[in-house]
Amino acid sequence: MDRLKLSKFKLDALLDITLSINANLPVEELLAKYGGILRNCLNIGKVLVFKRSGAWECIFNNGFPESTAAIDVETELCSITEISFTPCGTAGDADIIIPVFNNNTPLAYILIGDFEEEGKGMSPVLKHLNYIQTISSIIIVAIENIRLFDESLRQEALRKEMELAAMIQKMLIPDNSAMPRNPKLVVNGFYFPYYATGGDYYDCIKLSETKTGFCIADVSGKGIAAAILMSNFQASLRALFTLHIKLGTLVEKLNSIVNGSVAGEKFITLFAARYDHETGILEYINAAHDPPVLYDTVTGSIRHLHATCVGIGMLDEIPRITECKLTIENHSKIVCYTDGISELKDNNGKNIGTAAIEKYIMNTAPVADNIREMINELRLADNAFDDASLIAADIIR
Repeated sequence: MDRLKLSKFKLDALLDITLSINANLPVEELLAKYGGILRNCLNIGKVLVFKRSGAWECIFNNGFPESTAAIDVETELCSITEISFTPCGTAGDADIIIPVFNNNTPLAYILIGDFEEEGKGMSPVLKHLNYIQTISSIIIVAIENIRLFDESLRQEALRKEMELAAMIQKMLIPDNSAMPRNPKLVVNGFYFPYYATGGDYYDCIKLSETKTGFCIADVSGKGIAAAILMSNFQASLRALFTLHIKLGTLVEKLNSIVNGSVAGEKFITLFAARYDHETGILEYINAAHDPPVLYDTVTGSIRHLHATCVGIGMLDEIPRITECKLTIENHSKIVCYTDGISELKDNNGKNIGTAAIEKYIMNTAPVADNIREMINELRLADNAFDDASLIAADIIR
């Protein structure tokens, strides 16, 4: 009769655990039920559960000293692949170790000690070993499923946040339809973030009826951190870039803002220019950015607009800033780009630099057509290993 009662209890306990799992009870309540079954009904009062959740951690301890809960699982337990009696000095006061595996990977270790180890008769652990193994496996797999479900919810929430961040960032990048398109200046941009969000930025700002400001920038690093910094930078640049501000002053102010935000952990390279389509004068400053390419379609000459100071955020104060000025005499093309393009590899494994840009723009076709052809030939969407962006203009004289 006692055996019949015990068998009925075991079945009832399994049913209770199953119903609890189906009811989505929290992990703490499942473990409390598990411990209660072992302690109150099977007379097993020492139970300790180690579970892997990235790192190994003790998720349940009833009756074991803290020293046992602090053992090094990797060293003392991970070599155990089946139910084992513990050798003297191993795993504290445990008598038996029950491993739980999933796809040949250790998921948990159950350490069991006898509540009535000084009593007479067969150990309750040995009496109920198969049942303990079964109910332990059910509980551990249920807890792992809860963890995986919670992780999937977090990943989905993160995915939606990233989609929102990407959408917001794309709104900060001007659409080509909003760029200047007149008989003297035609501007187009091309934006390829490596992740959903990126650290590249370009802009084109109408400063007056005759003057246009444009820029391209690149935050060190990729991903959401770079995107957040670039969003702040975009807002600051738009507020500061006016018709009359000196470009050197613009860079100094931006440097102070960036240093106040990131404290030297990141920096930004920037090329900024102001063009007067009446006079043909192009003012520019290059803060450690890749040198834009300027091509004169009449003379066939190529010019690179090299760096004139260090990057923004590299130093607390920029020691020397040079503002440059040149006059556009003929119909010219200017291409500003980020290093996601210049550091693409050629067939010999070397950076392509500006070779591809020069190859495609040395003609009289619109620069937007040149760049689209280059992007297609380079298969930029497939081969880029970093954020890659361009802003290109036809300057018509």
